[in-house]
Amino acid sequence: MKARLAAAALSLGLGACSMAPQYVRPASPVPESLPAGGAYPVEGEAALPEISHGDVFKDPRLERLIGLALANNRDLRVAAANLAAARAQVRVARAAQFPELDISGSATTTRSGETYALDGGISGFELDLFGRLASATAAQRERMLASEAAARTVRLGLIADLASAWASYGADSDLLAIARDTAANARRSVDLTRLRLNGGVAPRSDLSQAQQVLAVAEGDVALQTAALAEDRNLLRLLAGAEVDPALLPTGLAEVTSSIATLPAGTSSQVLLRRPDVAEAEHQLKAANADIGVARAELFPKITLTGLLGFASEQLKTLFTDGAFGASATAAASFSIFSAGGKAANLEATKAKRDAALASYEKAIQSAFREVADALAVKGTVEDRLDAAHRNTAAAADSAQLAEARYRAGIDSFLANLIAQRSVYSARQNEVAITLVAVQNRIQLYRVLGGDAELGASPAEESAGS
Repeated sequence: MKARLAAAALSLGLGACSMAPQYVRPASPVPESLPAGGAYPVEGEAALPEISHGDVFKDPRLERLIGLALANNRDLRVAAANLAAARAQVRVARAAQFPELDISGSATTTRSGETYALDGGISGFELDLFGRLASATAAQRERMLASEAAARTVRLGLIADLASAWASYGADSDLLAIARDTAANARRSVDLTRLRLNGGVAPRSDLSQAQQVLAVAEGDVALQTAALAEDRNLLRLLAGAEVDPALLPTGLAEVTSSIATLPAGTSSQVLLRRPDVAEAEHQLKAANADIGVARAELFPKITLTGLLGFASEQLKTLFTDGAFGASATAAASFSIFSAGGKAANLEATKAKRDAALASYEKAIQSAFREVADALAVKGTVEDRLDAAHRNTAAAADSAQLAEARYRAGIDSFLANLIAQRSVYSARQNEVAITLVAVQNRIQLYRVLGGDAELGASPAEESAGS
C-alpha cells in the first residue's frame, strides 16, 4: 500500500501542470519579402536552397584551411566549453524533479551488545504540483539550445572570416604586384628623364616629378608587403595553427573563380535560419519559462520525506521482517507574507520576457538589414566592375599614348606623369572593386546563415517542431 502511495505521489510530482504562458512565435517585424528591383537583384526562387560551405568555397586549399580552423580555432573551443556547461546545467535542473535516495549503514557497540542498522530514504522531495521545477528545467534547456545556436554563429562567422582573409591575401598579392610593376616603370622613367636632363632636353622639374612617382610606388611596395604579412597573421589566428604557404592564393583571380554566388531567395522567412536569430528566440522561450517558475512560487510547496530501514541486534537477522521499519511524512509550506517579493519577482520575469522579445525582434530586423545591404551590393557590383575594367583599359591606353608623345617631344612630362598616376590608380581601384564583389559573396554566405553542415542539433529541431 505504501509503495502504491509513494508511486502515486511521485507520478503526481513529475506530471505537474505548467504555469508558464503558452509560447507563440511573435510575428516577424520585417516585410515578408526581401527587397528586389532597383539596386537589388531579382531572385528567381522563394526559398534559399540547402547549402554547405563546400558549395560556396570550392578551392581545395581554402577547404583545407576551413577544416584546420574548425579543429583548432580557440573561439570555437570556448563556444564548445560553454555549450558543454549549458548541457550540464540542464541535467542539474532536471535532477531536481526526481527524488534523491540516500542510504546509510551503522554498527553501534554498547554494554548490552551491538546494534546494526541500514537506512534508506527520500528527504525533502518536492512534489512539483504547479510546475515550478519543470519550468526551471524548460528554461535551462532553452538556454542550452541558445548556447548551441551561439556556437553555430561562431562557426559560421569563423568560416566567413577565414574566407574573407583568404580573399584579402589574394587582393593584397595583386596590389603588391601592381606596386612593383609601377615602381619598375617609374625607375625606367627616372632613368630616361635623367638622360634627357643631362642632354639638356628636359628640365629638372621633370626628374623631380618622375622621382615622386617612384617614391610613391616604392612606399606602396612596403605597405603591401606589410599587408600580406598581416593577412598571414590573421589567417594563422583564425586557423589556430600554422598555415602552409601552399594553401594561400597567388592572386585575386584564383579567389574569384573559386567562390560561388548564393541566390538569396525572396522570402524573409530565410532569416529564421540564421543561428543568431535562433539564439534570440531560444532566449525568449527561456524567459517565457521563467514566468512559469515565478508564478509557481506564489503557490504552496509540498515536500515528501520517506524512510525505509532495518535495525537488529544481530547482523544475521538484519534483513528479517521483524527488523524492517518504514515511515513517511508530507509537509506543505506557504509564505503568508513576503512584502510583495514574490509578486515583484513575477513582474521582473515578465519584464525580462518583454526585453527578450524586443531582442528577438531586433535580431530579425538586423538580419533583414544585413541581407538587404548584401543584396544591394550584389545587385550593383557587376556594373561597378564593368566600369572599373573599362577605366583601367582606357587609362592604360592613355598612358601609352602620353609616353609616346612625351618621347616624341610633343607633350610635356606633366601629361605623361598624370597618365602614369591614372593607370596606377585605375589598377588599384579595379582590384578593390573585385575584392568587394568577392567579399559580397562571402557576406551573403554569412548573413543568410543557412549552412546545412552547421545546422540545428537534433535537440533543437525537436524543440522547434
